[in-house]
Amino acid sequence: MTTLALTINGRAYGPTEIRDDLSMNDFLREVLGLTGTKFGCGAAQCLACAVIVDREDGTSYTNPTCIVAAANFNGKTIRTVEGHAQNGELTALQKGFIEHFSFQCGYCTPGFLNESQVLLERLAKTKVARADLEKTIAEALDGHLCRCTGYVKYHQAVRDVVLADPDRYLA
Repeated sequence: MTTLALTINGRAYGPTEIRDDLSMNDFLREVLGLTGTKFGCGAAQCLACAVIVDREDGTSYTNPTCIVAAANFNGKTIRTVEGHAQNGELTALQKGFIEHFSFQCGYCTPGFLNESQVLLERLAKTKVARADLEKTIAEALDGHLCRCTGYVKYHQAVRDVVLADPDRYLA
């Protein structure tokens, strides 16, 4: 048994005892009922299970949860797909995904949404030249798999969010 305490979507959880082999995906979905994080391939290859991990320095990264023990997240601050909308208001990124009908079955959407949010936060701190935007988005979303092949629509949604606020994201 391992003791786990962490912050998820701004709310503290734990300390609580968990099995050493409990995956973070199972902890989120089965223990906490946060089912927005999907279990895709079970091998951290599709990244439908990716959550955002926030560092103390204000930067963030995504981390798969399907093969990573929940204990590895002890003391960390994470965000899941349930943490994006605030007070019932969707983020610009969520609205963009809907406007572009980026998701078809929706299974991969949480991973794409989390990765895209990390990208937007990074661009807000380190702007990118307009000429490099397409490549930057493609590199950020690389590795996320969509079984319905919605890649172009995800890409377009992220691009439109960036272009709608060029002073924030573009150099």
